[in-house]
Amino acid sequence: MEVKMLMPAEAGLAEIWCYEGGTALPRPLLGSEIAAGFPSPAQDYIEGSLDLNEHLIQHPTATFFVKVQGCSMVNAGINPEDILIVDRALEPAHKRIVIAALNGELTVKRLHIRGDRWFLVPENPEYGEIEITEEMDFQIWGVVTYSIHQLR
Repeated sequence: MEVKMLMPAEAGLAEIWCYEGGTALPRPLLGSEIAAGFPSPAQDYIEGSLDLNEHLIQHPTATFFVKVQGCSMVNAGINPEDILIVDRALEPAHKRIVIAALNGELTVKRLHIRGDRWFLVPENPEYGEIEITEEMDFQIWGVVTYSIHQLR
């Protein structure tokens, strides 16, 4: 099921999808690790299969996906067009990246808690942090657990 939400570009999110469990897509898993430094001898065998759902989704009924729009989080490795995996079952905590609804608009930012003050902090110096005040309509929708993006 795909759920689209219309929101301004500065909100940071373009689309939202729900997780639908039961869609297994096991793929072959090589039996050796790949060297990111010096090349190592190849071992040509398959160890088993890997289902990304098992590794990326901890709480299936509380998980949803969003597509990023905007570049306020590029220094955290979150780029425009990335798909974020968001878990609503995880507790928002200091320095976690969250999806937040702020005055009716969704955004992705890093949560900073300083004493009793909360801030939504971008990971791009071109954007300013936002202090959450009592006058604001604010809710955290979930904690970002993974960012999926194409390597260029």
